[in-house]
Amino acid sequence: MVYTAEVAKAAAAAVTHFLETFWSQTVAVHNVEAEKAFQPYDVDLLWTVADGHGRLRTIPIEIKGDRYHNTGNFFFETVSNEAKGTPGCFLYTGAKWLFYYFVGNGRLYCLPMDIVRPWFHENMDRFEERRTSTPVGEAAYVTVGRLVPIDIVFTEVNGVLKYEKQAAGWAEIEN
Repeated sequence: MVYTAEVAKAAAAAVTHFLETFWSQTVAVHNVEAEKAFQPYDVDLLWTVADGHGRLRTIPIEIKGDRYHNTGNFFFETVSNEAKGTPGCFLYTGAKWLFYYFVGNGRLYCLPMDIVRPWFHENMDRFEERRTSTPVGEAAYVTVGRLVPIDIVFTEVNGVLKYEKQAAGWAEIEN
């Protein structure tokens, strides 16, 4: 659990840095991971941006930190805790964007949930189901999800953005 928490913490820090330094429209980034009011919606950050007319809007973001960048896949969680039958965050998050960050190579994928979630519902049977266990103290719980090739998401889903953390800052990259 400690290693998993470290990955999540690193991903949240990287995404916050990205929003604060790459996007000039950013007014504020508020981490709400520990705030109980946002936990039922599985929202990690509130990103406040200014439009060109001085109006502010707040965008809820879900962060997924992953250390397996070499697989070429996203892991879209469909069941959070198999024993309890709780739905996975990918299916119910109230976030407008899923920011999927690979800690090993500094790649950040920004997925618009209003486009990618319906696409996933229509296509999830195409993708291999996997289970992973997450240790909690002396026990563990099993999470279920689908391995979705990144290349397929880029080919079939509009609006997905890709960035990379580099020595000089963040850069948008092509797939």
